[in-house]
Amino acid sequence: MIRLHHCHQTRSMRSLWLLNELGVEFEVAVYPFDETLRSDQYLTLHPVGRVPVLELNGEVIWETGAITQVLCERFPERGLGREPDDLDRADWLIWLHFAETISQHAAALTQQHVVLYEDAMRSPIVMKLEAKRLEKCYGAIEARLSTPIENRDYLLTSGFSAADISVGQAVYMARHFARIEPFAELTKWYARLTERPAFQESLPPSDAARLYERDFYEAWDV
Repeated sequence: MIRLHHCHQTRSMRSLWLLNELGVEFEVAVYPFDETLRSDQYLTLHPVGRVPVLELNGEVIWETGAITQVLCERFPERGLGREPDDLDRADWLIWLHFAETISQHAAALTQQHVVLYEDAMRSPIVMKLEAKRLEKCYGAIEARLSTPIENRDYLLTSGFSAADISVGQAVYMARHFARIEPFAELTKWYARLTERPAFQESLPPSDAARLYERDFYEAWDV
């Protein structure tokens, strides 16, 4: 039995997308982005009340990077991981975990623009700094995709993998705060990813409450 504990438009979307790509049977428990995650019942699954949590045949696993590695190792025939002796193994791990570098800046901006409910709590300086840090991350992806290697459509030379899922989902969140259009290769790569049926299946339903009410949040002027 596989069950994913999930909130729309959060890091748990990364695990949902991966499960959809794997094509395995699973259940999804969807939570609102509120104090429900701090309930005593939920804290038995995740000690600090976050998503995702994956229940996998009696095991409870949290942290998206760990969930990704476990699932890719559990279903190696799907080809989304890279084995320890694979030439792309180190790059797979690097990009898999680079997703969290992007996500930490997107999370800081989510707090500034969405979670903090009074203007006095928000910082225009933090907004602008974190948006610039996202652009630095975009630059790293752009440089990788611009490497003069034939058929570099994805982050790894060997093709699509869970690294693209992890970084792609991080960019999905980040693009609410920093525009990707100035980065040509990144924009084309993101378009390829978002055309995938498994990505589309991981988006919130049209009638679902969303974390992001806007497509883009401008940084305030100081």
